[in-house]
Amino acid sequence: MRWVALVAVLAWFGIASVGGPLVGRLSEVQQNDSSGFLPKSAESTRVANFTARLSDTTTLPYLVVIARNTGGLRAADTGAVATWVGGIPALALPSDRTRTVGEFLSVAPRAAVPSADRAAFLVPVTVVRDRASDVVGGKTVLFEVAQALRDSAATTLGTSGLEVHVTGPGGFFADFVTAFGGIDGILLLVALGVVFVILLIVYKSPILPFAVLITAVFGLATAALVIFPLAKNGNLPLSGQSQGILSILVVGAATDYSLLLVARYREELHDSESPWEAMKSAWRAAIEPIGASAATVIIGLLCLRLSDLGSTKGLGPVGALGIAGAFVASLTFLPAVLLLIGRRVFWPRIPRVDHAHAEDALGRHGLWGRVAGLVGSHPRRTWVVTFLALAACAAFVPTLSAKGVTQSDLFLTTVDSVTGQRALAQHFPAGSGSPVVILTPQAKAQEVVDLVKTVPGVADPVVGETPGRPPTVVDGFVEVQATLVAAADSVAAQGTIETLRSRLDGVGTEVLVGGTTASNLDVRDASERDLRVIIPTILGVIFVVLALLLRSLVAPVLLVLANVLSFAATIGVSALVFNHVFHFPGSDPSTPLYGFVFLVALGIDYSIFLMTRVREEAPRRGTRPGILVGLAVTGGVITSAGVVLAATFSALAVLPILFLVQIAFIVAFGVLLDTLVVRSLLVPALAHDIGGRIWWPSQLGREQDQTSDAPAAPVG
Repeated sequence: MRWVALVAVLAWFGIASVGGPLVGRLSEVQQNDSSGFLPKSAESTRVANFTARLSDTTTLPYLVVIARNTGGLRAADTGAVATWVGGIPALALPSDRTRTVGEFLSVAPRAAVPSADRAAFLVPVTVVRDRASDVVGGKTVLFEVAQALRDSAATTLGTSGLEVHVTGPGGFFADFVTAFGGIDGILLLVALGVVFVILLIVYKSPILPFAVLITAVFGLATAALVIFPLAKNGNLPLSGQSQGILSILVVGAATDYSLLLVARYREELHDSESPWEAMKSAWRAAIEPIGASAATVIIGLLCLRLSDLGSTKGLGPVGALGIAGAFVASLTFLPAVLLLIGRRVFWPRIPRVDHAHAEDALGRHGLWGRVAGLVGSHPRRTWVVTFLALAACAAFVPTLSAKGVTQSDLFLTTVDSVTGQRALAQHFPAGSGSPVVILTPQAKAQEVVDLVKTVPGVADPVVGETPGRPPTVVDGFVEVQATLVAAADSVAAQGTIETLRSRLDGVGTEVLVGGTTASNLDVRDASERDLRVIIPTILGVIFVVLALLLRSLVAPVLLVLANVLSFAATIGVSALVFNHVFHFPGSDPSTPLYGFVFLVALGIDYSIFLMTRVREEAPRRGTRPGILVGLAVTGGVITSAGVVLAATFSALAVLPILFLVQIAFIVAFGVLLDTLVVRSLLVPALAHDIGGRIWWPSQLGREQDQTSDAPAAPVG
């Protein structure tokens, strides 16, 4: 059997040698443009499709703001700016000096537009959108163009005292690329480092943590082996957020599964001389809870395919493939390594054959033995007090503001695009460069223009793409463009679009409103729709999996309701922290959905680990004693798994993106709450109070109904 284990380990090293490098290349196939994630039925998408018919190419705009904030522009500035603008097509890309910006421009930039206060210029630079994702020198054109503009302006215009900032959609996306650049290295290293320290404390062994972490890395490599080609060929949308979450999911899940398997293996080594026999027994005992846990998370993530948003829809299979990789690595590579090393893997605390069991060692004296004693002595008081405390936290759920934030607020550090957006709003109408695009029948164009002039927050409506030129007519429709007074990425601008759409419905339902702000609004509406559709679906799926696993209807209802309460309490506490501690401006509309998926799908794992052990003990001991034994035996390993998962998700906070920092807090806090309170107190106390009826309608429940009121036997 050592040869079998050796072949398995070598096979895994072969898989990792191919998949490992692809983990670092996932950023090459990212898509971070939110407008590209909208469904075809979205109003802004329909307008964008029409606009694409007016030209052979679609564009991605960069807005270069050139300002002199002290004393206004000088006479020499106009000529210097004009010279710089004329040289933009010839600018070399930073990573490959043989390539130029001009290769990727839709049209050469026109003259700089002066502001009304004569203190700034605005230079729109448009890149062919389909070329923005091309890779040059290992980096995307999207990033390279922004960097070329910034470097060139700093060395020419910057020396004369002019401030130059690159903002607009292109500038923001380029800064996102920079922010997500930490995913390939820093994020993964932080996550692995934190997990390593925790595993050292848990195992008190220098060998086991390495085995577990290599298992997690191999699981990630396996996932990348499938995800990279799918994303590269356009079959799977991969965003920077999805990539970051993928790393965390795999490391957290693989570590959790490994902890459960290793704990069971250690137990069996106390009863068996043969590590092979011990592993066989441990593997058989662990496969059901680990398999059910992985299936629950995978199916829950695949429910995200019901989303209207491509980014959320893409996270489903991306995350599911990650969990599948973690599952396979944990149940094949890790057992092989443990068998090759033998008992010495636990050095210096090597388990001997002494028939000592965890529940015997804990008794009423260990930490989890005392927790089990509390639950067994006062079950009803325990679950009632716990329930009321969680309900009090859940009462603050309505205070979470998830209506969206401006792009400027998405970054938690100072970036050039945010500074540029503020300069743009200071010297120009804040919506400059990101116009409202209205699609209307040509016969109603003037009526639309007249109505737009009456809508507060919208200015300068004109028919056509270029003022003074006849509009292009396609199938009897033309464009009307206007400028928003508020910043195009702001919540206020989205409110203006809602008002505009409502009023234009009176002109005709065929009149459609698009543009950058309309796309952001449609993303928000799609996120709210996803919340209403996906959450009930995931709950239904989890209930079915639990019912099949536990062969009961009462226990799954209890577990699902307990996890929903845990999620609500987590969101309530998060709202208080976000509003009054961190003073965040709000949350992305998708934040509650992502938090729900990770907390409920992952949080149910710990209840699965507990209740499968209880069901294993119940036939021999009875349900109530089995609950106490299950709690005492699994308390340490489940708590360790929860701490590891919380610490792993906390690593997301190293990326300076508001959404990921909020998800990091929600999941980390929620997992700890679920592990230390819900799984340790609420679930076992409520199950103990219910007694044997918790297994209804299975035979186990009917047999124990007669003794469900009997006092619990002591642990061990």
